[in-house]
Amino acid sequence: MTIRVLVADDQPLIRSGFRMIIDERDDLELAGEAEDGLQAVALAGELDPDVILMDVRMPKLDGVEATRRLVDAGARARVLVLTTFDLDEYVYASIRAGASGFLLKDVKPAELVDAIRVVAAGNTLFGPAAAKHLIERFAEPRAAAADAALDQLTDREREILRLLAQGLSNAEIAQQLYLSETTMKSHVSAVLRKLGVRDRLQAVVAAYESGLVRPGS
Repeated sequence: MTIRVLVADDQPLIRSGFRMIIDERDDLELAGEAEDGLQAVALAGELDPDVILMDVRMPKLDGVEATRRLVDAGARARVLVLTTFDLDEYVYASIRAGASGFLLKDVKPAELVDAIRVVAAGNTLFGPAAAKHLIERFAEPRAAAADAALDQLTDREREILRLLAQGLSNAEIAQQLYLSETTMKSHVSAVLRKLGVRDRLQAVVAAYESGLVRPGS
């Protein structure tokens, strides 16, 4: 199966470099290129890529707002944010907007390819330790909306969400709660559905913003 990639960056040299890397892989295909956020949103609608490499700082519309618009529109594409700075507020805003992870612009070609494959498979590219650090540093309580979503969770689902926020894997949570991994996957799916989020990372953000999990806990 070929993974179709849209590259959104205002620097031609960056786009050219990513194009060369993508073209060298048999399972990757360059779907298109955008030089600003507005063009990225428009092309994503036209081309329906699997993955979007999204620069954070672009003219007309930045990568954060472009990601938010795509997610709100129900776009199928998974977004990988491109940034110059590790774990800054733009990365957090992008994750909160619905991105599946982030990459530094000086990423090695093999790491870029691996990242594209990971998010195309429906996973997030963000280690538990980095996620916890980022969310604890930038998350702010947004009680009303987050609390309403949490009210839909059962006590067991809240417990699972707390453990997800600690960076535990499905297998680790299943072992701690004496559940089968199949049952765990069902619980996690229910948590994501009730919170209205795309993946585990978005669920962890919701846990912090609701106050269910607090920084430093």
